[in-house]
Amino acid sequence: MRRNISSRFEKIIRLTGFGLVVLFALMHGVAAQNMPQSFADIVEDLMPAVVNISISTTVQSPPGIHMSPFEDFFEEFMEREEKEPQPKRRVSSLGSGFVIDPSGIVITNNHVIENAEEIIVNFSNGEKFKAELLGRDEKTDLAVLKVIADKKLPFVKFGDNTKARVGDWVIAIGNPFGLGGSLSVGVISAINRDINSGPYDSYIQTDAAINKGNSGGPLFNLDGEVIGVNTAIISPTGGSVGIGFSIPADMAQIVIAQLREYGETRRGWLGVRIQRITEDLAESLGLSKPKGALVSEIIPGGPAEEAGMKQGDVILTFDGKDVAEMRDLPRIVAETPIDKAVSVKVQRRGKVVSLKVKVGRLEESDQIAAAQPTDPKTPTQQPGLKLLGLTLETLDAKTRSRAGLDEDKDGVLIAKVDVDSSASESGVKSGDIIVEVDQTPVATPQNVEELVNKAKKAGKKSILVLMQTPQGLRFVAIKI
Repeated sequence: MRRNISSRFEKIIRLTGFGLVVLFALMHGVAAQNMPQSFADIVEDLMPAVVNISISTTVQSPPGIHMSPFEDFFEEFMEREEKEPQPKRRVSSLGSGFVIDPSGIVITNNHVIENAEEIIVNFSNGEKFKAELLGRDEKTDLAVLKVIADKKLPFVKFGDNTKARVGDWVIAIGNPFGLGGSLSVGVISAINRDINSGPYDSYIQTDAAINKGNSGGPLFNLDGEVIGVNTAIISPTGGSVGIGFSIPADMAQIVIAQLREYGETRRGWLGVRIQRITEDLAESLGLSKPKGALVSEIIPGGPAEEAGMKQGDVILTFDGKDVAEMRDLPRIVAETPIDKAVSVKVQRRGKVVSLKVKVGRLEESDQIAAAQPTDPKTPTQQPGLKLLGLTLETLDAKTRSRAGLDEDKDGVLIAKVDVDSSASESGVKSGDIIVEVDQTPVATPQNVEELVNKAKKAGKKSILVLMQTPQGLRFVAIKI
């Protein structure tokens, strides 16, 4: 009886599901008609331009390589001669790429050709060509190669990835596990994905199978246009579990153009240190919701300082582009042409201010090194003002010496932090220096107390504090 009831319910579920499918198809007939029954015609035109890339390099053989599983066993019973230094050996690896110009310009990942002594580009028709490296970029993991052929080569074009939507069909073609030209099909799972791989993360996520060897291969839309460069996967097994990432075409094209012209990237530079705006910081800054990038430090002599940008400004737009969250700004600035004068909107003390900034060029030397961590001793018997779960002390010669601070450092020393306080939850540590409270400079614990009391009277739930930490200046919001 139970089996029959179960069978009846199973039929109902199946019939109901079928009815829903029919209804959905009728409601969305146009979309259903656009779904291809086969990808063969599209792939037939694309496959010749997708290449396998093999590299070879010489490495030192690691010591202690066991030639036999019984070698360790025999070591227990006989003395072995000391091993000679291991000889160098030649190794090779495989990846993917694609041709974007009939003259022989090939795109791949930087990690595919890194440290290569020889690069060979293999086409699906069996032809092989040696490739020259025109330029590479570690931060976006892109590389541009040039092959010399006596004929025009098949190529593919970039498309507009900004028109792609979650749920759109995509095709990945590459060289998984060295098997040769293979394709997989899936959909776009997410866009503008941050996987913490670098400062410019804005990946297209797809469930189209991407495996080892697919790195550097193209991600196509159904118009046969490249909308991404496959570069990474998240997988506990090393194989595809449906979470793959592609560098978006708009970002890739900017980097590729610079590598082709200069052999290196030339990124824009603003000259600020920024931090993410949390819910608490947003309330302290007078924002309706977390948005923009909070300027925690201005680099002396940089474009931001020359434009009049201030510490504590919240950058809302840059060159007409919205800065929805902190991580958007580095990418937008980097893609802006050097020496271009751009309009920047910031929120400063509750008001929107427009600035004009001339974008500089990012150099490695522009990066400020973080201060070395100090090892301040918590003053267990020193008097101090207790406030907001903090024990505050005036910076004098004694406290400066104890905390390892320079004589010209202004602010208020945090001598102790209660472990169950809001400040502790915000990452405040003993030895940090309070520089500003509510965007007002402070020099004594009493200054801090006055500003906190003022914020309480104004009905604020938290207060904005600028601190000097071993890692540099940063803002925190402490609940009051």
